[in-house]
Amino acid sequence: MTATTRHYVLAAGGTGGHLIPAFALAAELERRGHHVALVTDERGAAIPGKPDTLPAHVLPAGRLEGRNPLAWIKAFAAIREGRRMARQLFDSFQPAAVIGFGGYPALPALLAARDMRIPSIIHEQNAVLGRVNRFLASRVNAIATAYAQVDRLAEKFAAKVHLVGNPVRGEVLALREQPFPALTQAGLLRVLVTGGSQGARVLSEVVPDGLAMLPPALATRLQVTQQCRPEDIDAVRARYAGHDIPAELGTYFEDMAERLADAHLFIGRAGASTIAELTAVGRPAILVPLPIATDDHQAANTREIVAAGGARSIRQDKFTGVELAKQILALAQRPETLANAAHAAWNCGHPRAAEDLADLVESFGGAPLMDVIRVAGQSELRAREKLA
Repeated sequence: MTATTRHYVLAAGGTGGHLIPAFALAAELERRGHHVALVTDERGAAIPGKPDTLPAHVLPAGRLEGRNPLAWIKAFAAIREGRRMARQLFDSFQPAAVIGFGGYPALPALLAARDMRIPSIIHEQNAVLGRVNRFLASRVNAIATAYAQVDRLAEKFAAKVHLVGNPVRGEVLALREQPFPALTQAGLLRVLVTGGSQGARVLSEVVPDGLAMLPPALATRLQVTQQCRPEDIDAVRARYAGHDIPAELGTYFEDMAERLADAHLFIGRAGASTIAELTAVGRPAILVPLPIATDDHQAANTREIVAAGGARSIRQDKFTGVELAKQILALAQRPETLANAAHAAWNCGHPRAAEDLADLVESFGGAPLMDVIRVAGQSELRAREKLA
């Protein structure tokens, strides 16, 4: 390893919310000439979108949940074994720093880094500090966040908190400079509906009927793309057919970035990656936070974009066809209202998130580098001032 080429280990739980920003950081670090390895679980090693150049190491990691003493014993044993395996990996790979993205599979690697006095950083994608990151907050050198306000993040850690945003996929970030799709009073209104990686039954039940409640002048202009669960797709297709609304349905869309680029309005959950992509591209949204999300973090994720005017948030227990139609009408009745909301969402984006996080990572374990700006990158601040 030369003075300019370093080794880094990224540790992330096996879900897209943790891994998408890890993949984006890996790509940026590799672009800078560094070598990167991933520590995750079996789900993470197989998840779509992992760069071919990123080797994945599967380590055992238990989940410290519930009240079953036997489950806790097994979890501690798995964490201990994962910690031992991580130390072996670090002995051979010699990382300059270890970066955790949350989730229980990240825990053994971060504990091993502390054992070996390797600099460590955690990145929090949500507006509430996750359980693993909460446990590690006092043990790491820096805490990178996606939001200026993060709940459950103790004030005593303020000196090591850095606001960088949430890195997104390159194909999504590339859409940031494209204009909002042209929309006229009589033109098609393209609506994209997704419920996260597993879909969401409530969207399948409510959205078709809510769209049908719109005034005919708006309803007849709709063109819908909706992700559904496999078991729901036939019923959803029948609902749209009964309302005479054109809809393309699927359980998974490989070209989601292109569909987001074409959309005038997004309806869906409020996961961290979803919000990051909406704000990176600049798309107005109606968000329905997952009510069972840990610490209600999806509701917290909506605060910034809603306050800016880029989205509306509806609690699931209030999410009815009538309420959905009301909120769509408020956003989409006039083309300029929707375009203004898109611009407000765009202003919430952090397009330099991967670069700023990489700057922070490079500031540990090597020659001193300029620390990442804690409030926002200077270039992003200047861009926002021009748009104000």
